Amino acid sequence: MEAGGGARFQSLFFYCGESAFDMMDRFRAEVGPDANLQTLARGINVVALSQQPRDIIDLHAKMFKKHGITTIRNFDALNDIRNLEYSGERIAHHGLHHQIVVTVMDLPPGCSGSHTAEFYLDRLQKILDSDIPFHSICFKDATGTANPRKIYDTLKGARTMVPENTTLWFHTHDTAGIAISQNLAAIEGGADGIDLAKSPVCGGTCQPDILSMMHVLKGTDFTLDLDYEKILAAEEAFEEAMSDYFFPPEAKMVSPTITLSPMPGGALTANTMMMRDTNTLHFYPEVIKEMAEVVRLGGFGSSVTPVSQFYFQQAYLNVTQGKWKVINPNYGNMVLGYFGRTPVPPDPEIVKLASEQLEKPVFTDDPLDILEPGIPKATKVLEENNLPVNDENIFIIASCEQKGLDYLLGNAKVNVRKKSDEVEKPAPAPAKTAAAPAPAPAGPRSYSITVNNRIYDVTVNEGGAIAAAPATAPAAATPPPATGGTEVEAPTPGNVVKILVQNGDEVKKDEPLLVLEAMKMESEVKSPCDGTVSAVHVTAGDTVQTGDQLFTIA
Repeated sequence: MEAGGGARFQSLFFYCGESAFDMMDRFRAEVGPDANLQTLARGINVVALSQQPRDIIDLHAKMFKKHGITTIRNFDALNDIRNLEYSGERIAHHGLHHQIVVTVMDLPPGCSGSHTAEFYLDRLQKILDSDIPFHSICFKDATGTANPRKIYDTLKGARTMVPENTTLWFHTHDTAGIAISQNLAAIEGGADGIDLAKSPVCGGTCQPDILSMMHVLKGTDFTLDLDYEKILAAEEAFEEAMSDYFFPPEAKMVSPTITLSPMPGGALTANTMMMRDTNTLHFYPEVIKEMAEVVRLGGFGSSVTPVSQFYFQQAYLNVTQGKWKVINPNYGNMVLGYFGRTPVPPDPEIVKLASEQLEKPVFTDDPLDILEPGIPKATKVLEENNLPVNDENIFIIASCEQKGLDYLLGNAKVNVRKKSDEVEKPAPAPAKTAAAPAPAPAGPRSYSITVNNRIYDVTVNEGGAIAAAPATAPAAATPPPATGGTEVEAPTPGNVVKILVQNGDEVKKDEPLLVLEAMKMESEVKSPCDGTVSAVHVTAGDTVQTGDQLFTIA
């Protein structure tokens, strides 16, 4: 059973005000000692959105073993084998089953040079030639876009390369509506296992449904060997438990255009929900279209967390700020090599832009070698906040940063959308002695309505005639008063998580000023120059748009 992963770990601290370690303990208590519980790790990111140093990578495996996990499925979005070496070694060292991963997807039209069956088998050969200890192998398509023939050729080729008893697994999502055909191709190619989900969270951005896959295997040489009546009972219980939770409609939809611009299921809804929060959802079709170019020029890293977020953030900036006018720091660091080697070299012009805007050179060494130890840093944070210093709390601070600290301090905000939260309470009935309401005034009445994200002014005349016209653009918001100095603007839309400086503080160039959450990622906004903070234009909890003023540095 898959019992957690990167998002499944962080979301409990980020949105639910709950501990993922408590969840693991309860999960193990329910299933007993013998069940195989699996979680997901992102190579040197482990379950964080940022890269973690060696001591935290070791602590990840130690803590997950302690809290009942059996198997860790371990991937690197760039398919850089170096990023799997230390993480895989520590997973095996702590007595966990290490399922090593090759990440797959289809490239946008017109792209070539990577993500073929030959490329995946080359990655597999590098794993087999390395000293990385592993117990099984998974081919993971987070986007659900790899065409079935390629999946068949990959699994068939892999089966001839690995020792006879090696377990081969295939994982995909149904975002593009082809997951069942992918699964069938993987099974016929030699896979031993596939991932499935149950209603109401099957299909769409999740895995295909268990019952549907059982049906497709009828008449073949294969079976899942499951009792459909037990599956139905489990689905009924789960649907009841989830009945009050809001599911974004796109989470359940098949999106054929994803085959042209691969966006993984785990990131798609995180991005659209963030765009809802920032009133920019109308840009979504353009952003998905723009992703094709961002992937093509970025070196073909697999579109899976965190690289999928880098792609989406850069595509969003290209749509809202103009093509390549602004390089997202995460995307820029990826093309410059700070996350590892991309499958093919990124476009030289994009690398040049990234180097100029981020003021950083190209990096070709091991990313782990430039990361400072994490345990001392996390310990200091705990001590400064009078919190217990233990392995669990150290890992929470390292992997969840400010939101982890908020949870430990009891300041976590629950942000879970429920249907019942959206239902307005009926107005109380008027008292019997209340005067009758005044009649509606005669004459035209004016309304404002929104259709397809465009606002229209509508007038209804006394005789019933209706006139409608696009609304005039609202007056620009009054900018903060000019105080002189350098204005620091929001690089992306997002939510202000924490403000790190205040009026009067002296700051140095590149000193962090603010933590911004944007599209599932937290990032620091840094000072562009030396100076003194002369104005702070936002507060923690604010939602900002790209270009909004955050600070003035005098």
